[in-house]
Formats: sequence, C-alpha cells, structure tokens
Amino acid sequence: MRAALALAPALLLAACSVLAPAPPAPVPRASEAPPPSAPAGAAAAEEGASIAALAASLIGTPYHFGGADEQGFDCSGLALYVHERVGIAIPRTAAEQQREAQPVPLAELRPGDLVFFRIGARHVNHVGVYSGDGRFIHAPHAGVAVTSADLHDAYYARHLVSAGRYWSVAAAP
Repeated sequence: MRAALALAPALLLAACSVLAPAPPAPVPRASEAPPPSAPAGAAAAEEGASIAALAASLIGTPYHFGGADEQGFDCSGLALYVHERVGIAIPRTAAEQQREAQPVPLAELRPGDLVFFRIGARHVNHVGVYSGDGRFIHAPHAGVAVTSADLHDAYYARHLVSAGRYWSVAAAP
C-alpha cells in the first residue's frame, strides 16, 4: 500500500509535466476548418462548443497537481472535468486520453477537441482543450493558472503530436 501511495504522485506528474521538444505538426487556422455537417453534426458541434466554453470559463483557476475540480486543475484534470460536466466520461491521464480518443486530423480541429503534446518524454504528457482559431486552454504547470495559448506558438507547435475527440463519439447514434 505504501508503495502504491509513493507511486501515485509520479504517475500524475508524468500525466501533465511540461519539459522539452518534438517535431512540429500543422495546425489549421479558423478559416481552414471545414464547416460542421448535417443536423447530427451540428448537435455534436454544440456539445464540443460547450466543452470549450466551460474550459474558457475556468481560465484563471489555479494549477493544482492532481487537481480535477474548481479548486485547481492539472492538464488532464481540466480535460476530465469539462467533459464530465457535459456527461462524457474520459480517462484521467493525458496519455490515456490520447489513446482512447477518436483521432482527429489537425486540419479538422473543432472547439472541444483535445490537443495532445509530448514534452520532454516519449509519450504524451500534456493535454489542452481546443477552443478555436488555433487556440487551446490548458493548465500548464505549477505556478501558472489555467490559461489560453496559441497552437502556432513555436513552443507548442514543436510539441503538438495529435488531437482527439470524445464528444462526437458520445453524440453519435
């Protein structure tokens, strides 16, 4: 039991640590994204927009390692929280969230999608909520509150590895 308690902080740290580079990936500008399709697509897009809006409403919330509530968030805790609020269960860590999400080409990002980063590790260890116009919301690291950032910023573009979606999976018939 004692070993499990000692291992838990290390696992959470690996889920959202922010450290060093990986290859750049193209990210769409708002004008490059295709319009949502059909009524079912519109309903799913609304769900994605709700996820993004909720994440935006949390900007300024303190970073808290292992946090997944309005007292404080780490990166994957923020993604988990906003999805749970719209009734979608997702895994806890950034790596698990990436593995289980429906992959989304970066050129087809929609608000509410998750963007995944590999920062100083061989696996995904950071996640943010795409909010549109090339921006995402995330809990960067200790000492920095939930904030918005630009996927085109050289640092984030260099570390971005993929994107995924849960809301269309949940909204599909």
